[in-house]
Amino acid sequence: MDYSTSQLRMFPLSSLFIHLERGEVKFLLLVPTNLAQHLKDETEERPGFSTMQLYHHPYSLDSQRVRLALEEKGIDYTSFHVNPVTVKNMDASFFRRNPSAKLPVFQNGHHIIYNTIEIIQYVERIALVSSGEENIPSSGGEVTAWMHRIKQWNPKFFTLSHIPKKHRDYVYKFIRQVIIARMAEATDLAAAYHAKLVQVYETEDKLKDPAVLNQSKEQLIRLLDQVEKKLNESAYLAGEEFSMADVMLVPVLARLVLLNLKEEYIDGRPNTAKYWIMVQQRPSYKKVIGKHFSGWRKHKTFIRTWCFVHIRTILRRF
Repeated sequence: MDYSTSQLRMFPLSSLFIHLERGEVKFLLLVPTNLAQHLKDETEERPGFSTMQLYHHPYSLDSQRVRLALEEKGIDYTSFHVNPVTVKNMDASFFRRNPSAKLPVFQNGHHIIYNTIEIIQYVERIALVSSGEENIPSSGGEVTAWMHRIKQWNPKFFTLSHIPKKHRDYVYKFIRQVIIARMAEATDLAAAYHAKLVQVYETEDKLKDPAVLNQSKEQLIRLLDQVEKKLNESAYLAGEEFSMADVMLVPVLARLVLLNLKEEYIDGRPNTAKYWIMVQQRPSYKKVIGKHFSGWRKHKTFIRTWCFVHIRTILRRF
């Protein structure tokens, strides 16, 4: 069925997802309120429609954290993929609501949250209220302290430094071209796009600085040493129960495995190695991370993105 622009405006935002490219409606997705649809590529949805929406991508470490929290707490939400490598986070429709272009973005009605830890704590409160029980504890001081400690390590430069330079340069060139194209299309956002372009150049410069890379590596090693010591005392980071502190840590370990650094950073720490084996058995891990990056699946995830970038570059469609 075709819809005019005026008809599209009649649909509530929570029931409608429109992908806009160069002012044209490319596809329309209506989500029935009484039936969940499993949406390939662009969206994945849990059974039961929810006004809670998460804009994220499997590549994003913070997105993984929030999704793990949602799965662990059994919260229904509508999931939208926004691939940062293909620069979908720079589309004007998304960039207007989130000029930082960072993922994830969590929306519940008119309430929008961008900070990862704040989203997770909000999810905890939702789970507490939804349960109707008073004996379900929220994260205590130790859990919160671990969450902030883990969040202090920025995986950006560490991750990029382990990607072959030729691939990294190719993708960054594509990102720059996309930003410039979006700047010309959405002139009201030109200043914000220009700021992001400057950040891209700054990131490329920092990747050439050994001091920046060494600092990131040393910070990671200190964190992992603290984790190893703690896991010698308890099964999980904040005791004998899986908590939101573990939600923050698990994607870090998954990132190291993805970069083929498991032997160097995990196997040499026996408590962490045991912990890693244990957390991979959790349903939340299998759905959020394992589904995309276990075994052959990681090649599928990467190839799809690489083909998109390569084809758009050849066709010069930015």
